[in-house]
Amino acid sequence: MRVLTRVSEFGQVRAGGVLTIGNFDGVHLGHQEILRTARALAKEREAEMAVMTFEPHPVAVLHPEKAPPVLTPLPLKLHLLQDYTDNCVIVLEDSRDLLRLSPEQFVDEFLMAALRPAVIVEGDDFHFGAGRVGDIGTLARFGQAKGFEVAVVPPRQIELTTGQSLRVSSTIIRYMLDGGHVAEAACALSRPYRLLGPVVPGWGRGRKLGFPTLNMSKPNQVLPAEGVYAGLVETAGGQQELLHKQEHIPAVFSIGQARTFGDEHPLLIEAHLLSGPVGDMTGRWMAMDFVQRLRSQHKFNTPEELTAQIAKDCAAARQILALTDGI
Repeated sequence: MRVLTRVSEFGQVRAGGVLTIGNFDGVHLGHQEILRTARALAKEREAEMAVMTFEPHPVAVLHPEKAPPVLTPLPLKLHLLQDYTDNCVIVLEDSRDLLRLSPEQFVDEFLMAALRPAVIVEGDDFHFGAGRVGDIGTLARFGQAKGFEVAVVPPRQIELTTGQSLRVSSTIIRYMLDGGHVAEAACALSRPYRLLGPVVPGWGRGRKLGFPTLNMSKPNQVLPAEGVYAGLVETAGGQQELLHKQEHIPAVFSIGQARTFGDEHPLLIEAHLLSGPVGDMTGRWMAMDFVQRLRSQHKFNTPEELTAQIAKDCAAARQILALTDGI
């Protein structure tokens, strides 16, 4: 897959192609529908399909203090996009100059000057230009004037176990994770939510209790709510290698503070592998795929009570992961 990062490289994209533009954080069901539509139109027209995304998130440029953590860091997002693109992804670096462009300037300077698409495919909630004042109607009017078509893809809905129907969006997935609803997030993503990071030294308390863990520092991603989860782990020597691994090691995850051992502890992100003990993996990379929440975190009166609860968590996780083909 070609990844273009400079405007000077836009000439590599054939004119008259099919283009879709978006942040695509999460590459969720709604994004996937847009990407599939763009690919089908490109095939129908025997044209090239291109995906334009942005790095970093616009809010991180304009208001760094308000920037939301991402669902998919750029390497993971590019890896996921490979399944839905033909060949070309454009990663446009967000800057204040870019974000100050009016909708018409963005179309003229970034789309028509070099890419000259025949079709632009977007969702009905697409916004662009300074202050996000351009919408899908604005884009369609520019298309009529400047010679490209606009295809609008309807939103995807998922039905929760409560019977409630929700429109899939990156925002709603963040809310799900903030509440610990990782199974619902997996439905919206079409896969378990994934954290990525290097393995770091832990406190060693899990090993003393008979449940050794692999530990991760807090990544620059949305972190599921504090709690205990059933999940799957993959490990590799580096980040790129990790993205292509298919190990799916069943595990129990813990996110929270070790309050049983006192109140002055930092947030810990831990994975106990159900497949058995492993050696020192410090410095290797780990992926944590969240399948289902088991319980909330709370303080135990003694380490023995905690040990008994962890054993119950492991048994529950084995059952859940067996049902989801995790083992």
